[in-house]
Amino acid sequence: MKKLCVIGLGYIGLPTAAMFANHGWQVQGIDVNQKAIEMINQGKIHIEEVGLGELVERAVANNSLKASTQIEEADCFIIAVPTPHNEDHTADLSYVIQATKTVLQTVKKGDVVIVESTIPPRTIDDVVAPIFNDAGWSVGEDIYLAHCPERVLPGRIIIELVENNRIIGGFNEISTVKATEVYSTFVEGDLLQTSALSAEMSKLMENTYRDVNIALANELVKISEKLGVDALEVIKLANHHPRVNLHHPGPGVGGHCLAVDPYFIIEKAPEEAILIADSRMINNSMPEFVIKQLDRIVPELDGKIAILGLTYKGNIDDVRESPAMDIVNSLLKSRSNLAIFDPHVNQSQVQFKLSGFEEAIRDAECVVVLTDHNEFKDLDEMKLIQIMKHPLIFDTRNCVNVTSDKITYINFGNLKEVAVLNNSGVVSR
Repeated sequence: MKKLCVIGLGYIGLPTAAMFANHGWQVQGIDVNQKAIEMINQGKIHIEEVGLGELVERAVANNSLKASTQIEEADCFIIAVPTPHNEDHTADLSYVIQATKTVLQTVKKGDVVIVESTIPPRTIDDVVAPIFNDAGWSVGEDIYLAHCPERVLPGRIIIELVENNRIIGGFNEISTVKATEVYSTFVEGDLLQTSALSAEMSKLMENTYRDVNIALANELVKISEKLGVDALEVIKLANHHPRVNLHHPGPGVGGHCLAVDPYFIIEKAPEEAILIADSRMINNSMPEFVIKQLDRIVPELDGKIAILGLTYKGNIDDVRESPAMDIVNSLLKSRSNLAIFDPHVNQSQVQFKLSGFEEAIRDAECVVVLTDHNEFKDLDEMKLIQIMKHPLIFDTRNCVNVTSDKITYINFGNLKEVAVLNNSGVVSR
């Protein structure tokens, strides 16, 4: 049985390790999080992802998956550590570099090393390969190196690891072939062979494409507010064109991909990446835009506001780069009466106090929906009417289904109708 070592047991590393462990590999997972190590070795998971718990439980029970803080010998190493950005938005490659140096401790001739972490263009050629070459290895001859970026959607990771096409970008041709053999273990999609540089750039452009198109929708919302136009209706009508597919607007862009990856391109070509940089600026401005609208809806700074949702997308527990977190942190500085609820987020993940649903909405002037969790799509309208001070919803995700005419509903489509709350607690229309 071939041995695989996955370094980094987060949102990508753990599903990847569990998938290989359920398809004939003896897998060791490496992480610095001791609590995560203990949970995994008990067949439990420390992150939320559909279907992952069953995979990990089965692999641990079969002795095909174990977690540790110390690396052992393997035939293949997969680096799946984070690549955050620095304050100036350049890539922080310290985790990738440290993981590469960790592999050096046990790598042997003929091994395959794969970087799944999202990285700026030329990182494999200019950063990772030199670490091995400087240690006496000949990359592409003694050991084989490739960049094979993940391209999965949280909430569907287990499905998409198998079904999605996979980019295999080798340091050289033989490295591409060796890495392709690894993923052919379970990937049913096409294995797209290319160079490491093209793989790096392709991954970044996939997420940049989405970021740019979301920016267009968000800019439309701002323009529509100024002109008194229903932005959501405009998008719906425009999308009837056979070659138009405008994205949905929202309170901003978050997560470990869309909010980060475009900067890795900007970093390498700042004078050329004009559209990409402008799109980042637009999407980064949306939390401030949401707060501006909220100040119009509830002008009294001591009025209670209930925040629903902290994660960057629905039905996951990931708050990384979440615009909802930016909005909450800003509101906490300016408002004295904020209650926050997210059924997918634990208190240990945030520094401010979380509330239950009823506690959050009780005596609230307004409910602000920042994440499209399924739990928010059909809220208990009777509770909203009975225990809120004013039954009013500001839905930045356009996801809440409101049926009662006793509830005032505001989204990015009817911002033109927003005035301030009057004495009766009803937004004038």
